[in-house]
Amino acid sequence: MNTENPDILELLPRLTDDDVGVRRIALIELADLEDPESLPWLVHALGSDPADEVRAEAARLLEAWEELEVVEGLCAALVDPDHKVRVAAAQSLSQLKTTEAGRVILPWAEHADVFVRSSALRALRELRLAESAPMALKALADGEASVRREAVGILGWLKQTAALPELARLVSADPDTEVRRVATGALGFANDRSVLQALVAALGDEQWQVREEAATTLGKLGLQDAGPALVTALNDDYWQVRLRAARSLGKLAYADGLSSLVQVLGHSISNLRKEAALALGELRDPAAIAALQAAEHDGDPEVRKAVRISLAQLRGGQV
Repeated sequence: MNTENPDILELLPRLTDDDVGVRRIALIELADLEDPESLPWLVHALGSDPADEVRAEAARLLEAWEELEVVEGLCAALVDPDHKVRVAAAQSLSQLKTTEAGRVILPWAEHADVFVRSSALRALRELRLAESAPMALKALADGEASVRREAVGILGWLKQTAALPELARLVSADPDTEVRRVATGALGFANDRSVLQALVAALGDEQWQVREEAATTLGKLGLQDAGPALVTALNDDYWQVRLRAARSLGKLAYADGLSSLVQVLGHSISNLRKEAALALGELRDPAAIAALQAAEHDGDPEVRKAVRISLAQLRGGQV
């Protein structure tokens, strides 16, 4: 590790100081130089410093670098003996943006350790690396929920239609609430009725978070066939689900939802009244005007604003 940068040369003695705090601060100052010549020392500290806090600091400081030696060092740090170091390395890997980095990470997605597998898949998610699709599809059968969740994310980002049957199965069959929720959201990329049955069924999930996601995703699909199930969801026990159902009915411009949305205009929760008002405007049905006019003096300013917007839409004028 050679350098002619005088600022780096000045820091080198402190990088090997006996005092842990001195070494850590020296690393921070080294990273602040933003000089690629400093990377070997940062990577070396990540893999070799005897102090956990120094290795963790090195992992955090390397998040802005895409060089392969950095990616390799961060991947190796996923099996560091200290949990803080592993978490910091996983976070830095998740910030990478290049497909070249993704190809270094890819083999780690099949590691024996569950934390390593899930961290590698998390890092691969937003890289949209086509090579990660087969591995993610395989990981949907992983015994660990955290791995399955990350695999679903990859397949959703890549819009893998081949994965739709398995994602639909997870929506109803996975024992983990969060896996069911993210799988429900991932079905939104299909944009066709092949996933409608699974999403409608998800509106009856025992966990409200899954039902909320299903109501949201049904709105994204743009299928009128989802309308009746969303109208039913306006009576869900959780207001979060009712809110998303109202929003999706508006997106679908589902005409048969008018009377149900009008009833929601009288709900005690203002956020629900707001969403119902906005949805009524999106229906473009003049039959909603009277109900919206009655809500023009609602006690919540956000609801009144939504009412004004919708009345303008229905009257064909400006807000």
